[in-house]
Amino acid sequence: MPDIAPINPITRTDYPDPDVIRVGDTYYMVSTTMYFMPGCEILRSYDLVHWEHASYVYDRLDSTPAQRMEGGKNIYGQGMWAASLKYHDGIFYICFVANDTHKTYLYRSENIAGPWKKSEIRGFYHDNSILFDDDGRIYIVYGNREIHLTELTPDLGGPKEGGIDRVIVRDDDDAPLGYEGSHFYKINGRYYLFLIHIPRNSGRTQACFSADSLTAEFIGGEVLDDDRGYFHMGVAQGGIVDTPEGNWYAMLFQDSGAVGRIPILMPVTWENGTPVFGDQGHIPETFSFPEGRPEYTYAPLVGSDDFRMASDDQEKSGSFGFRSFWQFNHEPELSLVKRDPAAGSVTITSGRLSRNLVQAPNTLTQRTVWPGCSAVVTVCGRNLREGDYAGLCLLESAYAFIALTRREDGLYFVTARRIIDTPSIWGIREDNEEAEETACRKLEGDTVTLGAAAEFMNMKDEGRFFFMNGGAQETFGPAVQLRFRLDHFTGVRFGLFMFSTKEAGGSSVFSDFVYTVNDE
Repeated sequence: MPDIAPINPITRTDYPDPDVIRVGDTYYMVSTTMYFMPGCEILRSYDLVHWEHASYVYDRLDSTPAQRMEGGKNIYGQGMWAASLKYHDGIFYICFVANDTHKTYLYRSENIAGPWKKSEIRGFYHDNSILFDDDGRIYIVYGNREIHLTELTPDLGGPKEGGIDRVIVRDDDDAPLGYEGSHFYKINGRYYLFLIHIPRNSGRTQACFSADSLTAEFIGGEVLDDDRGYFHMGVAQGGIVDTPEGNWYAMLFQDSGAVGRIPILMPVTWENGTPVFGDQGHIPETFSFPEGRPEYTYAPLVGSDDFRMASDDQEKSGSFGFRSFWQFNHEPELSLVKRDPAAGSVTITSGRLSRNLVQAPNTLTQRTVWPGCSAVVTVCGRNLREGDYAGLCLLESAYAFIALTRREDGLYFVTARRIIDTPSIWGIREDNEEAEETACRKLEGDTVTLGAAAEFMNMKDEGRFFFMNGGAQETFGPAVQLRFRLDHFTGVRFGLFMFSTKEAGGSSVFSDFVYTVNDE
């Protein structure tokens, strides 16, 4: 089993609320994707350390006006949360709630790549975990502060009449975050429930409760309280998984500032039936991990794109014909997004007016990567109309961008940012203000290569913009502070965008997107 230093963080990008299973020699991990479409991404690994895209469970969820960003509505900070991933009798199951629709969704498929069949479970089961018991009965565990255990009908349509329905864990009201993030298992005849927690005067911790039966008292408490020496950001919430050899690991996440919430791997051992996380409750910097398939080459989770992907590959990508590392901000209107593989370009046309970036539909995004990364893209503004903006953004509620814009006397490129004055990470729920322009220069011609960079090391969380001038980078506009806020609840992303403030119908052409990940 290989041993590298350092192992963590895993993926180095925003994959929160992980749940991990193993089928044969293959591990699958699902995480929260919230308002991005396609959604509910599943990753694949053979060693628990290196991961690649395996599938999206859905391209659209319910196509509500808010999910389509219509009528001034949106689902920022909402959408799908904290999925439960299970494999039972040859079927993959994904269960999650969406906080905008207040529904519990169940998807199932015989193949991890889909197609996935959608249904609903009656009721709302926050941060749930499903358990298929040995006797054929099915349970769902869920909740916040009070953790409920409910038996489901055999078809998973809803609660079973007369079945088990009880609170198995309760938390004190004075905890900043009550127990939630359920992950439920039956291991060697005993039931184990793993939860995230923030006790009073503490950061995030991982807790475990267990019982000999589903009617017995669940007993336990904190099993991991460690921030890896990173700004008191505790590691918690996630699942455990065993290897074919019988070793156990936990995949949890750590808040990492503006880049988002990043998976953290650690070994798990057992002492008299009690799980021990890491080295007696602390995460070691190095440890052995499964060898998997050492010669296997993993596809990157982020990357450059010349937009020349062949039609056959587009159909297989699962991301509206784009490479799998692209997701749209909310459900896209594809009639306004044109791919031209022969030319190597993407054209985005506006179909409505938007006051600012976060109201703009059809923004095409990729995650940023810790400890730092940058991206450049060539933008043609020939068909922009007055008041249009098209360019490259650092997307969050306090967003910033570099873009082309058309004014009465021609094309300009500008930088702009949205400043949120409140220090609270809750930020704002509605944003109708225009961005503050911070730099402006008239463009000679109609095409320019724009760039954005983000630095996250040691929570610097700073963004900067530049453009290419004669093959060299020229800084443009001031640096911007990046922040993780709960009104969006996702890490900062690069985004290709186009929106109109005065007249719909303008368009912009994007080409030659180049993504660079910084070395530590």
